[in-house]
Amino acid sequence: MSKVGKKPVSIPEGVTVSVADGAVSLQGKLGALRVPILSHTNVEQKERELVVTMSGTGKQASANWGTMRAHLGNAVIGVSEGFSKVLEIEGVGYRAALEGNVISFSLGYSHPVKFTVPEGVTVAVEKNTILRFSGISKEAVGQTAAKVRALKKPEPYKGKGIRYRGEVVRRKAGKKVASASA
Repeated sequence: MSKVGKKPVSIPEGVTVSVADGAVSLQGKLGALRVPILSHTNVEQKERELVVTMSGTGKQASANWGTMRAHLGNAVIGVSEGFSKVLEIEGVGYRAALEGNVISFSLGYSHPVKFTVPEGVTVAVEKNTILRFSGISKEAVGQTAAKVRALKKPEPYKGKGIRYRGEVVRRKAGKKVASASA
């Protein structure tokens, strides 16, 4: 049984919810989201909370039950507070510049790398080396940050590259020079 699915999703003040047409629509101060209801699950609104129940039995029903509750919880947080991820660029000469909705990176390649920011995600570039992604969809913010990080992953010898704030990069020892004994 899903421990996540059992817990109801509380709806904060300022968020309106409607369950119709196989989806849950949420409207908050930051925007609106529509979450499709997964198979083998039912969603009911009871006063100021959403309750997810299983409509079938089996592994898939149990998995969808917890997943549906997690998606609804993320949607409620997204429309009321929003999500953000922070990336840091480490390395001499590595930097980023925002031009409209396109980020231009200088990452040690022979050419600048251009990245178009998808709809629903906003980016702020601070000090040319700190990128702050924010939006109401946890999935969109996380996916965008992961795609940007994949442009130049941190390497293990000097630690240069793009990393999440607080990410620990395991460092390797470089070449060991044997001393010349005569």
